[in-house]
Amino acid sequence: MFTGIHEVDWASLRHAYGSAEDVPGLLRGLTSADPAERGTALDELYGSLHHQGRVYDATLACVPFLLRLAAHEGVPERACLVDLLVSIGDGDRADGRGDGAGAVRAGADVFVRLAADSDPSVRRAAAGAVVRFLDDPARALAVVRERLTAEREDGVLIGLIEALGLVVRRHPAVAGEALDLLAAQSAPPYGPAPRLAALAQLTGCAPERVPPDLVATALRLLRERSAQRARVPHAPARPGGDSLVDRLHGAHPSDEEGARLLRTLHTALDDRLTERTALLEGQLACPDPTDRCNAVWLAAALVRGWRGDHTATVRLVGEQLAFGEGRLRDAAVSVLRTLFALAAPAADHLHALVGARPDLWVQHWRGPGPVLGAPLDALARTGDARAVPVLAEVLALPEPPRDTGSAVLCLGGAGAPLVPALRHALGRVPLDRPGAVERAAPLVRALGALRAAEAVPELVRLVEGRGADPGGRLTRVALEALEHIGPPAREASPALRAALRGEHAGAAAAALWAVERDAPAVLPVLRGDLAAGDARRRTLAARRLARLGPAAGAALPALRSRAADGQGALEGQHGRDLRDAEERAAAACAVGSISGSTEEVARPLRELWTAHPSVRRGVAACLAGLGPGAAPLRDLAATELARLRRHTARTHGYGSHDVPHDEELLRLCREVVEGA
Repeated sequence: MFTGIHEVDWASLRHAYGSAEDVPGLLRGLTSADPAERGTALDELYGSLHHQGRVYDATLACVPFLLRLAAHEGVPERACLVDLLVSIGDGDRADGRGDGAGAVRAGADVFVRLAADSDPSVRRAAAGAVVRFLDDPARALAVVRERLTAEREDGVLIGLIEALGLVVRRHPAVAGEALDLLAAQSAPPYGPAPRLAALAQLTGCAPERVPPDLVATALRLLRERSAQRARVPHAPARPGGDSLVDRLHGAHPSDEEGARLLRTLHTALDDRLTERTALLEGQLACPDPTDRCNAVWLAAALVRGWRGDHTATVRLVGEQLAFGEGRLRDAAVSVLRTLFALAAPAADHLHALVGARPDLWVQHWRGPGPVLGAPLDALARTGDARAVPVLAEVLALPEPPRDTGSAVLCLGGAGAPLVPALRHALGRVPLDRPGAVERAAPLVRALGALRAAEAVPELVRLVEGRGADPGGRLTRVALEALEHIGPPAREASPALRAALRGEHAGAAAAALWAVERDAPAVLPVLRGDLAAGDARRRTLAARRLARLGPAAGAALPALRSRAADGQGALEGQHGRDLRDAEERAAAACAVGSISGSTEEVARPLRELWTAHPSVRRGVAACLAGLGPGAAPLRDLAATELARLRRHTARTHGYGSHDVPHDEELLRLCREVVEGA
């Protein structure tokens, strides 16, 4: 297995963390008799050789050894190694030194042998690898067809069926035969799990070959599969620790295979939202709680990725809260938290859970102090006023959860009765201790959002640095809160004027404008920030100048220049692109707000709207405030309202505020269109 390993100059090769000198030891660790050592070795190989999908020169040098290890029956984690090789083959190029696909393809015959291995997990992993890396598509299809005939394990059959879908998508010359095989697998006498897998592949590859009653068929097969699964005892847990091996292939209390089957079908249905919703509602009504748990997570993906009326689906997710302890309830709460106001149809169930379980109001995690319990946080995020009395009790605790203020922000005006409790909690934060900012900042933001004029004295103390606030880290947050409060914060004017000479002069200028509308005092500060070397500072300055409107006319030449610059913001490195796009959009919006029309900045705003969806909320807010002046770009809002896909939708993962950000964009776009 390791012949030639010492002939490789590993010290001259690089992986994600530098020199590859440690790689030979990691490769040998895969053959250890100790499961923990093998798991650690695999973890390290994944992390260093294939970090975030990147392929390095050391990765390419490892491929021949990984192929030999995967082919050796004495290596326990061979299925994991095949998965790693597939991932390397699908990875990004390695700095011009070659590509992962070519390196893996050179040893693809190994996968043909592994497709008939005695270990089912190896057979399943090898099925997709054969299709991906064997040079001859007809031969790859022949291997899959032969294994379909011989295979008896449902899990491996599902892997083979997924491989047939790959054949259809990657090899048009033999796609017809692969589709015929898929159609055959989707019908009796095959079992419910393989049939579900085949239906999912057909839905994505050839929807015309799917039965018209797809949803009813899929739900019937799901129930049949669940009945079969209930008769099969769970496999014993694997020995070992919390390694990558255990996470990928260890026993799991949930039904990951079932989740994958239905996830594949939902992905194949894509924007057929009526069918997806009907399928989800059927899953959420299944007798098996594991099927319902899988459905809860799929419901999250649907609502987070697609616009529409999700009321019935969310209500069904809320009904899962009535099923006591366990994964189903926890999954439902977790999903509802991510939906914010869209979880309102489940608010009654959340309120019932919060009322019945005071022990769930607060959770203790690692970090500076406790946090809100998920059910209470989810209820507050819906905007339901029934969360107010419970939050008041929580704020009265000796150490309130550090994120309570963030929950109050979601209540809008309904949170006004909490102002005294917020002030009291803020007064008890020891600003000279670690974690003080994390505890105090959300409280300050909540007071600002509620326009709590009675809290101005506390905010002024923070602005002036009274009390121990090392480095004045809360100063900016307090200034922003005073800006929200506006004219009722007039007593803060002396402190704001003094702060114009400090580190947070821009925030002080914005607050002073909101309180006094003193353009001569404010404008020089913001124009100075607009010329700063820091891109974020320039972006904030442009946004603050926009709020001055015509009073910021003297800044128009610089803003026009910023709006016209940054043609490279539509190309190149993503991180810098986004910063440039945000700055350019802020400058263009400021030009529109100050001049009263978007006519002269219509082109850059249109380009940025298309290329960088993350700037759309800011642009839409600008357009909504301009009324008739938004006419040159009103079509952008109308087109956005017609889209089904959320502008925040992403291929992998999600942001914690994706749903409320998209819902805010839709609200602003409706204002723009109605403003016509």
